[in-house]
Amino acid sequence: MPFEPVPSSAFSFARDAFEFYRSMIQYGIAAPDSQAEPSLGGKLLYVGELDQHGRALMVAGNIAGAASLSASADSSAQKQAVRDGVADFLVNSLDEALRILKNEIRKCNTVAVCVSVKPNDIEREMLMRGVQADLHRASLIAIEAEQRGSRHLISWSVESSAARWLPKLDAIAMSCLAPEAASARRWLRLAPRYLGRSARGLRILPGDVEFAARFVEEVRKRSRSGEIAVEALIRVGGDDPEEYRILPGVQQLGES
Repeated sequence: MPFEPVPSSAFSFARDAFEFYRSMIQYGIAAPDSQAEPSLGGKLLYVGELDQHGRALMVAGNIAGAASLSASADSSAQKQAVRDGVADFLVNSLDEALRILKNEIRKCNTVAVCVSVKPNDIEREMLMRGVQADLHRASLIAIEAEQRGSRHLISWSVESSAARWLPKLDAIAMSCLAPEAASARRWLRLAPRYLGRSARGLRILPGDVEFAARFVEEVRKRSRSGEIAVEALIRVGGDDPEEYRILPGVQQLGES
């Protein structure tokens, strides 16, 4: 059976969510231990409209540990966000949203709330009431645009049974990360939960050439031994990535 690639729309959404995550996690706080994961627990992220950027921002905020607030008068976008696990609560007013957000921010918990109101109306009310977000949509989009493409991305998928085999590849990737790559570990650990149905067959992670080489070699080794018994596709790079198709039990060209 030919390998069915992950749809480009799923890859683009996962990439956007990661780029926003990278933009915001730099504001996260970690314990003094350099290997501790940074977190945006206790911080409020204002997402704005639940359009493509808004959904990716909210996913990134969930992964980073923020309390996120979005606003949309589009009922279909609201319901889709709840179905996909992008939003936890759908409410009708800023008052309702703040009751949830204040409690979760106090406990440094992750939560995502959508208000069924136009963003302009919510922003006007937030200004009148002195509600200030720690992180804002406009500034994060500007940072993301500046940073995009400045780093290698490594992605991987499998030919079938993703729920069984992708966690095994994830564990290999975790073992290949440098000890100080705490934000990458957090992303890899939590992204599968929040990226939704469209991207459940895909993993995407930042990494340098050394990480990519270690990861590809380790997957090859486990595939030769039979531990990974499914075809895997690993892509390394940006718009024109190198592709590594790894078959179970097969020695790859160029290997000794």
